[in-house]
Amino acid sequence: MELINCYDDGVRAESYARLQFANTYHLAFRDLPEIFAQHVQGKRALDFGCGTGRSTRFLKVCGFDVTGVDIAPPMIEKALEFDKGGDYRLVEDDDFTSLENERSRFDLIFSGFTFDNIGGWDLKVRLFRDLGRLLSASGKIVSIVSAPEIYTHEWASFSTEDYPENRAAKTGDIVRIITTDIADRRPAEDILWRDEDYIEVYKRASLGVVARFKPLATGDEPYSWVNETTIAPWVIYVIARCSNAK
Repeated sequence: MELINCYDDGVRAESYARLQFANTYHLAFRDLPEIFAQHVQGKRALDFGCGTGRSTRFLKVCGFDVTGVDIAPPMIEKALEFDKGGDYRLVEDDDFTSLENERSRFDLIFSGFTFDNIGGWDLKVRLFRDLGRLLSASGKIVSIVSAPEIYTHEWASFSTEDYPENRAAKTGDIVRIITTDIADRRPAEDILWRDEDYIEVYKRASLGVVARFKPLATGDEPYSWVNETTIAPWVIYVIARCSNAK
């Protein structure tokens, strides 16, 4: 299965550019500053799959010197529109050659939902292996992915009720989900990938998990939760080259 890029679309880019860190998305980003403080040394960061730059700007606020990369021209255009002084680069065919010089070794490589849209064992392994080569000696990859449960329940930010076939999906299958926080209600087509299979991908890429988080809502947040207090919609992995992993 090839890379599925349903985000190479001007209308979708316009909608995603206006997304906030609210509702279900709040849980994806809430704990990141503490995770960075615990696991990341240094301030040089790469935002892999930066989209319209929301996560890149978040990393800047966290104190990182960030380069954002994406394969979708409409997303990079919107990122530059919202952050004219930002370092955003279009990476064609996942070619990281321009990032591989010694001075560009990254202390943090951040991936926010990017691997939800990347299918196939070989492609996932290759990309993680290539990203691992860009890390500094103590560098970490922090990757947020959608938990399989996100595709079978209702959420403050998402709906899957129109796609009951998601319940029968296996690792590598296409699943569909609607983001209700934006005006564009066309479903995203993601690739289901289970926890044990991500662990195997990392292993094949000579990487290992340092820490794993499944953030839940406390119920005290100013959002109308649906299932977020009892079911984690996201998984956050902290990953290192095998010599640095537990």
